[in-house]
Amino acid sequence: MSHRRIPKRKAIFAGAGAVGVAAAAILLPQANASQDGAGEQAGSPRKLSAAAAAEVLQQLGKQLGDSYGGAYYEADKQQLVVNVAGGGDRAQAEVEKAGAVARGVRNSVPTLTSAMGSLSDKASVPGTAWAVDPRTNQILVTADRTVTGERWDKVERAVRSLGDGVARIQKSKGEFKPFIEGGDAIFGGGARCSLGFNVTTQDGQSGFLTAGHCGVATERWSEQQNGQPIGTVQEAVFPGAGDFALVTYDDPNIEAPSAVDTGDGRTVEIKQAADAAVGQQVFRMGSTTGLRDGQVTGLDATVNYPEGTVSGLIQTNVCAEPGDSGGALFTRDGDAVGLTSGGSGDCTSGGETFFQPVTTALDAVGAQIGAGGAGDGAGNDNGNGNGGGAGNGDSNDDGGAGDGEGGDGGNGGAHSGGIEDGGRGNGIG
Repeated sequence: MSHRRIPKRKAIFAGAGAVGVAAAAILLPQANASQDGAGEQAGSPRKLSAAAAAEVLQQLGKQLGDSYGGAYYEADKQQLVVNVAGGGDRAQAEVEKAGAVARGVRNSVPTLTSAMGSLSDKASVPGTAWAVDPRTNQILVTADRTVTGERWDKVERAVRSLGDGVARIQKSKGEFKPFIEGGDAIFGGGARCSLGFNVTTQDGQSGFLTAGHCGVATERWSEQQNGQPIGTVQEAVFPGAGDFALVTYDDPNIEAPSAVDTGDGRTVEIKQAADAAVGQQVFRMGSTTGLRDGQVTGLDATVNYPEGTVSGLIQTNVCAEPGDSGGALFTRDGDAVGLTSGGSGDCTSGGETFFQPVTTALDAVGAQIGAGGAGDGAGNDNGNGNGGGAGNGDSNDDGGAGDGEGGDGGNGGAHSGGIEDGGRGNGIG
């Protein structure tokens, strides 16, 4: 297959539809607390942004070895809490030396990783998902409303077989499914999806990333329903080890700026790809529901869709709906983090939404963000330290849905007066 591209007005980013006003407002630059720990006593917990905490954790996790039990970021305190499993005084000292808070737990990461493998063998039924929750030091298994009867019993037995305190089950009101219909962004073969991020392939061609389940639906994509194709799928993965596709533009002369159109004439420049850090604030743009925000709640998640099992995803509380598939998950500072895959809810009732990590997709297809310069490691989401910042208007509820373009009611969503965060501690890794 030859490589190709999209029209200039579409190349910025598809889907400037219903935009969350408050979410758009907090994308503007904000003052942040000092992140360098200046003036703090050596060995005491330091104030860190979520991105800075992720960077600290990259090195700290290696030092702890099998004593590492995961970590989470407390947004209200701007502190990194590191779980230590049976590591004794040495491991605790390493954590405190790095400026984090040491917390003794039962389960190490190797123990939890082994348990997730067991769940894959024993509990892979459609409508289930699981990821490590470092706040409880357990695996959180979620079953949607379709998991009943014998299928529920199977999952319950698999969880019990792991032993006490290793995993727990919760029910979701919705149904896990890819968000592939509705919307007005890119069209192909009767399917409707959203464009993710513009990229450059290894041979210099311009293209974009979208969801893999969109890529396997049809080979050619248009900017209008039943319109002239403007891009051709080169690679697509779904189900299996991800949910991503590379589409190259058919017009070799089209400019493809590295930016996300967030509506109302606003754009966010996308500078690099970055790994997600659980607990950081992220934004999602999609052609159906526009701009929404929330937090990363889990990494390396496994989701059992009706079409098959997908692994290695990012779990969030950001809402999404059909047609948002493939849309961009990014940070305020312009880090490309994920591509919308699917979930169990909508932007009225909330629910879980899963994303394909951009870094993994880029590695698989051999591409770079924009004209190049894909980054590694944690993002640079300034403002994550305060969980997204307090609302600046009259919003005073506890995370309920705001009026107009309000966000995810169950997850401290967007309000007409700003963004409220429930102050929950969220995990990093």
